[in-house]
Amino acid sequence: MSKHSRPATSAADPALINCRIRALWAAGELTAAGREEYGRLLVEWAAAVRAEQ
Repeated sequence: MSKHSRPATSAADPALINCRIRALWAAGELTAAGREEYGRLLVEWAAAVRAEQ
């Protein structure tokens, strides 16, 4: 698990999740673990966006 990992919550802020996604990419090409974290964050971000609507 990445050092940036945090448990998914229903009250997550999409902007904060987006910052975590951008931080992953800032390091350059993603490792296998980074790709896994990226996928998890995308799912978390989508859920947070839906929860705001």
